[in-house]
Amino acid sequence: MFVGSDTMNEFKSEDGAIHVIERRCKLDVDAPRLLKKIAGVDYVYFVQKNSLNSRERTLHIEAYNETFSNRVIINEHCCYTVHPENEDWTCFEQSASLDIKSFFGFESTVEKIAMKQYTSNIKKGKEIIEYYLRQLEEEGITF
Repeated sequence: MFVGSDTMNEFKSEDGAIHVIERRCKLDVDAPRLLKKIAGVDYVYFVQKNSLNSRERTLHIEAYNETFSNRVIINEHCCYTVHPENEDWTCFEQSASLDIKSFFGFESTVEKIAMKQYTSNIKKGKEIIEYYLRQLEEEGITF
């Protein structure tokens, strides 16, 4: 579950066409209490970088974990672009990787939790993106 975020870096081009924002996000992961106790954490942190290019009509989202990055490596990349044959359509590409080095003998459990969390967040992520797209549309930004 998403708890909150802090902006780490933000860049806007002079003409406003390019907007890049990097956030450190805090999650309360649905994991067994014993695993959280052994790991010594209540929350996990990841970094998300959103790069909006209005000129090219693209949005790139990259995310990676900070917490346990020496034991577990999680990377995700999403890309929204205009469909090459129909400008009213949006193409969405998503890729993710999970590499568990070692996790106190709980590698299998961590993998199951990560996959469960990831698949449940796909739907939530889609809803959030659609919310922001509607908000932009209401502001008259449709390009």
